[in-house]
Amino acid sequence: MMPALFGVLFGIFGWLFLRWILLGLFTVQQDERAVKTSFGRAKRMGQLTVLESPIGVEMRQSERERYAWPQLQVYPPGGPYFKWPWEKVYKVSVATQTHSLAVDPEDRHANHNGTILDAVTKDELNTGLRGQIRYRVCEQNLYAFIFGVKNPIVHVLGYFISVLRERIANFEAPRRDSLASGHPDAGAISGVSINDLRKNLKDINDHMDDECRCSAARYGIALDASLITEIDPPAEVDAALAAINTAHNHVSSEISLAQAAADQKIVQSKKAVEIETLNAQAEVEPLLALAEQVRTLKANGRGSLDAYLRNLKLGLFEKAKRAFVEVQ
Repeated sequence: MMPALFGVLFGIFGWLFLRWILLGLFTVQQDERAVKTSFGRAKRMGQLTVLESPIGVEMRQSERERYAWPQLQVYPPGGPYFKWPWEKVYKVSVATQTHSLAVDPEDRHANHNGTILDAVTKDELNTGLRGQIRYRVCEQNLYAFIFGVKNPIVHVLGYFISVLRERIANFEAPRRDSLASGHPDAGAISGVSINDLRKNLKDINDHMDDECRCSAARYGIALDASLITEIDPPAEVDAALAAINTAHNHVSSEISLAQAAADQKIVQSKKAVEIETLNAQAEVEPLLALAEQVRTLKANGRGSLDAYLRNLKLGLFEKAKRAFVEVQ
């Protein structure tokens, strides 16, 4: 009886040891972070929320109440760590990933089989967009990523695309310095929204980065960068758009040539004025010197001025072939 009871107890102890101790150990890889739940509740860091973290600064005032996610105890890479049977471990990869804008994670056939994203411009042209976003899971807000949103990447991608389409639909090219100076650039004032979008891809990408900066605090996904690589017009207007671009390039070239010719004439006019000014100064300078000399002689007395006039007359007599002398 005793050996059988001892065997049962040993078996129970072995099962508990295997179930609780050996199977309760876990490790975390270098590109992973882990959190634990106890009876379904994630272990938190007191009463701290995302609002007290650096990423909470990016949120607008209207969002601070809706997205006050709690901060969790995060297990860094390493281990082994231990968990009880009533605890559950959630591991999340924090490596940087990329995702195409046209690929819908829920429907692979959407957006022309994941090849191009449609958007409407301000002049009601249905244009196609290609690009990608680079993102990573935010370690400081794992609660939002694991428990706050059902499918975080779908949610964030939908938010990003909605902001992008709104930007495309209302985009206006910034004013160029050429317009302010009175010398318009034909390419800058074409009025064709697709041209404006193509020439300002960097501004669009920067705008998307600014608009999505709070995604880490809201959804637990940080967008490292967004890159819109191509903006294609509809096939039916592609030829017309090419003709418009050719005409505008020609006008821009003519304006540049006219501006260069005008600048050259302005430079030549300035040089001519400078030369004539120097010639006038050269003619006036001897007269000014003579006037100063006469003024000095007059200041020394009447005799000095008479002697100067006499010497001047003698010099003229030497050069003259004939002299007419008045006889009183």
